[in-house]
Amino acid sequence: MKETSEIELTFEEDVDHTNAQASIVIRGATFTGSGRARRNPVDANLPMIGEELATARALSDLAHKLVEAATEAISEREGRPVQLQD
Repeated sequence: MKETSEIELTFEEDVDHTNAQASIVIRGATFTGSGRARRNPVDANLPMIGEELATARALSDLAHKLVEAATEAISEREGRPVQLQD
């Protein structure tokens, strides 16, 4: 069996901040992670760097939330607490 899901990235930016959200739907459940990047005032205004950092942080947050969801599902099925490692 092969299934495909797409991750949707959205950005909100101002001069000094970039916020990113990464969302994925897996078997009807939506998971969302967020990330933020802040430009140091002494650095050049390079929006691509802010988008890259905010995206990386959003994807990392999303990954942690997916592991948490899997842990909860296994714990419920097993009837006992379990711990998964990233």
